[in-house]
Amino acid sequence: MTIQVTGKNVDAGDAYKAYILDKISTVLEKYIGPEISGHVRLEKEKAHFRTNCSIRLRTGLLVEAHGDGADAYGSADAAVERLEKRVRRYKRRLKNHHNGRDTDHFGAELPARDYTVKVGEDDEVEAPAEHPMIIAEAERGIHELTVSAAVMQLDLSENEFLVFRNAAHGGLNVVYRRPDGNIGWIDPTAQAAQGVVGAAMGG
Repeated sequence: MTIQVTGKNVDAGDAYKAYILDKISTVLEKYIGPEISGHVRLEKEKAHFRTNCSIRLRTGLLVEAHGDGADAYGSADAAVERLEKRVRRYKRRLKNHHNGRDTDHFGAELPARDYTVKVGEDDEVEAPAEHPMIIAEAERGIHELTVSAAVMQLDLSENEFLVFRNAAHGGLNVVYRRPDGNIGWIDPTAQAAQGVVGAAMGG
């Protein structure tokens, strides 16, 4: 297990490093095994501490979790608790897949049109009165994934959406968290194909 521990606006001392690494290793060895890597960052906010965990599994999937606390150790406890829940859910879904369940996410890929999320007239988002500020984000590579793998990656992360290259046809796709708690899938390639078919039939 190779996990780097750093601090932002605070020194992540040896005691904290030993504490968080011990808790993470206990969780990961219970569910995953020792052959993983990752990064833990302790941050000092105005009124609290935050521990951010980012763990790379052997499958290549990235599990992310954070926790807040009045002190560094409290934030570590909260982060590891959330991390364990996500890893446990990951293992449960893999087990369901191997047992023949959860085929929507882990079975054979269904046609994209069955999953494509289209914005209806009632779902249009109004533009804000003022232009929002653009915040610089760290660059992230766009990986080639199956839709099921993309759904799993989003479920294990703390992001609201994931852009990926669909392994079935090479086009860019997006999976995102819906307000109802489900995960939506946008496939522009499928939408374009449907438009071409519709135009051909209409002509």
